[in-house]
Amino acid sequence: MKIARRCVCCEGASLTRSPAIVMPFLAWRVFGWQSVDITADWKLRDVAPGRAYALCNTLACMSCGLIFLDMRFDDEEMSALYADYRGDTYRMDRERFEPGYGHRNDLLLAGSNYIPRVEELLEPHLSAAPRILDWGGDTGVNTPFRARCGCHHVYDISVRPLVGGAVRVTRNDVAASTYDLVVLSHVLEHVSFPRDVIADIIPVLTRDTLLYIELPHENLMRLEISIASKSSMKRHWHEHINFFTERAIETLLDQAGLETLMCISHSIVAGGQPGHVFSLLARLKPGTHAICAR
Repeated sequence: MKIARRCVCCEGASLTRSPAIVMPFLAWRVFGWQSVDITADWKLRDVAPGRAYALCNTLACMSCGLIFLDMRFDDEEMSALYADYRGDTYRMDRERFEPGYGHRNDLLLAGSNYIPRVEELLEPHLSAAPRILDWGGDTGVNTPFRARCGCHHVYDISVRPLVGGAVRVTRNDVAASTYDLVVLSHVLEHVSFPRDVIADIIPVLTRDTLLYIELPHENLMRLEISIASKSSMKRHWHEHINFFTERAIETLLDQAGLETLMCISHSIVAGGQPGHVFSLLARLKPGTHAICAR
């Protein structure tokens, strides 16, 4: 695990810092840490009795507006967090810390009911039967146009069974294929280094490939207050370790050699809970170095 010293989106160095805690489920899954009651029999001279949780910091980038957890988990820690993601063991662990989570887990496994809205947004930009790669797409249940796409490839660390028609692919398979649409849905809010994820995807894109990115427009980020004020309000961190502004995600893409064609925020219901998401469409900028496209 590393501690971020610069923005993980734009690499800006102007950051504000506010104290926060890591939620118990996250601390347990990643580090094996549990909250404890510090009592008088601990005989700690300089520590007051009380409930102790895993401490962290909320960071806010004053350049692009990203709000993020200072802890940046490494590959081993991320694997521990997402092992059997939404499977039986994951559900049991999370239910222990968050009673009632199981019902939401079931709803999420069933798939999102707002995908037709996403398809409506993307339809004007695509052919009738697009070739699609869903990067981080889990079972492929939420891949847009999966009922009528020319191919439905899913690249994901998960080993859960895919929906009908989807094919799990390796990095070598991806390198040997071309796509009309690459989907990166609800990935960037979870990862320690979003810039690295985008860099991995860039070589997959041709001049004609579209990249669809979807990520939460968190309620905190929608408040009409300063970034510094939002940062001081973010007192806990769970599996979403990056809270994006429109400027943050567009800066991330711009620095990677991508131009944003569309960016909208719209309301959804996912897992039985209302919220908002960003839907972005991007492609390689004209003149992007040839190594980034076939």
